[in-house]
Amino acid sequence: MTRSRLTRLFELRRVLPLVAAVLFVLALRVPVWRITLTAPQYVDPLVVELYAHPKIGGDWQEVRGLNKYVGFYYPDPVYVDPNYEPHEKAIDVPEWILGPVVFVGMAAASVVVAALPTDRLRRGLTALFAGSVVIFGTMGALIQYRLYQAGHSLDPDAPLNGVEGFTPPLAGTYEVANISGTAWFGPGGYMMAAAVALLAVAFVLRDSPATVTDVPRFVRTGWDRLRDRGTRVRDRISRRGTDDDSAHGGTARGTDPAGESGERPAANDRPRPRTDGDPP
Repeated sequence: MTRSRLTRLFELRRVLPLVAAVLFVLALRVPVWRITLTAPQYVDPLVVELYAHPKIGGDWQEVRGLNKYVGFYYPDPVYVDPNYEPHEKAIDVPEWILGPVVFVGMAAASVVVAALPTDRLRRGLTALFAGSVVIFGTMGALIQYRLYQAGHSLDPDAPLNGVEGFTPPLAGTYEVANISGTAWFGPGGYMMAAAVALLAVAFVLRDSPATVTDVPRFVRTGWDRLRDRGTRVRDRISRRGTDDDSAHGGTARGTDPAGESGERPAANDRPRPRTDGDPP
């Protein structure tokens, strides 16, 4: 292997997609999404963890006992058996089985792009980053739709049948009856977000031959750039305050009839017109 090939191997635009590929694969082994629930009958919060493949972890059994009172059931993957028994009235989410396909596919695509020749690398990184945004954005929209569907398909025969339909957010808080929930990333979700962020950086550096050894320089110059920008903003604010003070001071002096001394002339000190009988 020649030195030039070794140098290209350590280019950031090639290394970052490889790191992203590792994160995509690792994200399959841990929960990508987490819901924390609090209720008066439980001292400690309950946590439900969902994976990229049909599996639920955490306190899912206790939460299933709460959900049945309002008729909210875990979704049914249809084509595979999850680690729980889906309710017959649960909504169908057959696309759940495609989660591993997406993550492994993104990992494989990242490796392939990292190995592209230099003349094709630029287009490969552009397509890889754009594809990741489209794919994961579509996944998020589809999951949000399924949450809406599940929250508006409550079992009418549930014990608390007066609960209105609701939409659990993909990220955020919500309340159902006396239960409060918060949805956010799990460890796998953070890995996925970090992987996409690395692909974004690789896309920005698609025309740069910078290598791993240039990272300290990038960090140092980025910090210097940020510090200089902060200094410019501070100076601009300071100059603006000085200009405002000058403007107010000029107006006061211009309208002061006393001039610089600040004293007003007395009325009887004003010069009187001369008459013929007055001495010169």
